[in-house]
This record gives sequence, C-alpha cells and structure tokens, in this order.
Amino acid sequence: MSRTLIAARALEKRFGRAAALRGIDLEVAPGESLAVLGPNGAGKSTLLRLVAGLARPSAGTLCVAGLPATRREARARIGYVGHATLLYPSLTARENLIFAGRLHGVPQPDARADALLEAEGLSGVADRPAGDFSRGMAQRLSIARGLAHDPEIVLLDEPFTGLDRRSADRLAARLTLLHQEGRTVVVVTHDLPRALHVAGRAIVLSSGRLALATEGSGPEQAALLERATLEAADALR
Repeated sequence: MSRTLIAARALEKRFGRAAALRGIDLEVAPGESLAVLGPNGAGKSTLLRLVAGLARPSAGTLCVAGLPATRREARARIGYVGHATLLYPSLTARENLIFAGRLHGVPQPDARADALLEAEGLSGVADRPAGDFSRGMAQRLSIARGLAHDPEIVLLDEPFTGLDRRSADRLAARLTLLHQEGRTVVVVTHDLPRALHVAGRAIVLSSGRLALATEGSGPEQAALLERATLEAADALR
C-alpha cells in the first residue's frame, strides 16, 4: 500500500486577486488523523474543499490515492462533513440517510441507514424530521450521512462549533473510533485541545501558507501549535 493517500504539491487557490492558499505541500498517509488549525481566513476550509474535490486548484496538484481530487473515483473515497449540516429538514433522519445511500449507489440503503443510525445513537429518533434536531443531533446525523458509502477518508469542517460540552465529548470519541477503525480523518477546527485529542498530527495555516506541522500531542507540541495559531491570527489583523 502507498504511504501517501492525500498529496498536495505547490497547491494554490485564488479567488480573483485574493489568494486563499499559497504553495501548500502536504502528505497524509492511509489511516492517519490530521488536524488543520488556524484563524478564520487562514485557508482551512478552502483546503478541505479542495481535498474533497468540491473545488479545483488554481495551481499545483492535489491527488487522492494517486488520482486528481476532482476525479469521481477519488471523490468516492471521501466522506465530507461541512460546517453546515446541509440536511434536508423536512425528511426524517432515516430518509436523509437512505437518500444519501442511493446517491452513492449503496446496496441496500435502508439497511445501511439503520446501521448508521444505530452507530450514532439516533435509532430512537429515526422517524423525526431532521429540522427538529438539536445542533448535536444534527451533527451526528450529518456524520452518518458522510459515512453512507463507507468512505476510507472522512473530512470534517469545524465539527465542534455550536456543540455543548457533552455533545463535543461524544463527537471527539466518535472521531477517535473512526480513526481506530482504520479511516483517514482530517479535521478542521479552532479547538486546539480537542484537535490534540483526536489527531495524531496537526498543521497550522497562516494567510494561506503552511506555518507549522507537528507530530504527537504532548505539552511541547501543544505550546508550539498555540503560539503558531496566535501568530497566524496576528498576521491577519
């Protein structure tokens, strides 16, 4: 098996004259958990959308399993959970998952939906409209939808935002389990303590550039990440 699942080389993304990402070189190995840190405007969400194949690079290359990230075969390997849940509020939890399964060509989408609801602790509210869910419940349903096609890569954009402590703890445990199952997990977040809890490696983006990359989750790494994140925020003022 290749030791690189996600590979970016001199990656850039521009919106008109504004550069959201500049010269990003990054590798993510199969089964790795990576946290992407940085202030608002640093380019974190843009990077995640590029990996998900939802946008095209302005320059450089970005490959998933050796294929351009925008290729259908590459996108099929990815489950993307955006900051907005984008659930269909009038559909029930189960209907949202069945619909997602059918879009991905999942065999027996009904059975898959039931299994995902069970895994997320949502079986008891399977027939409730998603629009009635709390933020924490909606986030769990959104993750279930991202897993509908059993992807090997899971991308999450600010998944802890708006969650109370109990819901955030539950989500952190779920992300840890996804990683333990062998999935590659990439999490964009502002929450440094939780990033260190769920990820084995972290990077900090600053004004679209890679400012720092660290391994591990010890006190030294935490201090480096905190300092780099503060410096990145200062650079945007």
